Amino acid sequence: MTVNKYKPHILVLPEDDANRQIANGFVNNHNINELAIQILPNAGGWEKTVDQFTNNYVHRMRKFPDRMMVVLIDLDKGKSRLTDVQEDIPDDLKERVFVIGTRYKPEILKSFTRMSFEKIGETLAQDCANNTNNLWRHEELKHNETELERMRSQVKSFLFI
Repeated sequence: MTVNKYKPHILVLPEDDANRQIANGFVNNHNINELAIQILPNAGGWEKTVDQFTNNYVHRMRKFPDRMMVVLIDLDKGKSRLTDVQEDIPDDLKERVFVIGTRYKPEILKSFTRMSFEKIGETLAQDCANNTNNLWRHEELKHNETELERMRSQVKSFLFI
């Protein structure tokens, strides 16, 4: 489904298929306004994700001021990866771009929680809708806290029903 680019909306650019499945689960939660969020095709690696963002979406975000973007990547235990990705976000878009991901790989989170990727996404959406952080506090996700709060404050009014 395509979002209305003239109304507040969020695009999700997943690194790989596991992250795409998590994003799909998030959108499938009954609290989500599915007309305000669109999952893009997976990019095929974190570097390709950053390249796609900078080459294909930066100019479009400037054209549509109500567009926000989640860059969904694996951090592979490296804070430097997060910093590297954030440094590639132009200053004029930093407020509308959120970098979220597992500490290492989504497969580890799946193993710990014994949930499917889609169920993980649905649970994360439920946490957001309820202002709880039950799954977001998991060791594989808790590093997202600052970015998550920043994102929630900007998308809650249009993303959750």
